[in-house]
Amino acid sequence: MNIKPLADRVVVEPKSESEEKIGSLYVPDTAKEKPQEGTVVAIGSGKYEDGKLVPLEVKVGDKVLYGKYSGTEIKQGGKDYLIIRESDILGIVS
Repeated sequence: MNIKPLADRVVVEPKSESEEKIGSLYVPDTAKEKPQEGTVVAIGSGKYEDGKLVPLEVKVGDKVLYGKYSGTEIKQGGKDYLIIRESDILGIVS
């Protein structure tokens, strides 16, 4: 991946959506909710507060939960990614 996020931004690869079937009916993509869980694939250097650089709490490889409408969706190399601020991350899944 060729994206280096800046400041307190994080690049997340959303959890892949599995094909869902209810009874004998398939649920179309338009009816599915977007995943709110993903894996951190790149992080920025942190943000400045009072002239000091504060590093990010998340690290590459962390599985995180994020807000439903957070960030900006991008596509690179046939994969979907999301660029979000660290403050939009709700928690780290262990």
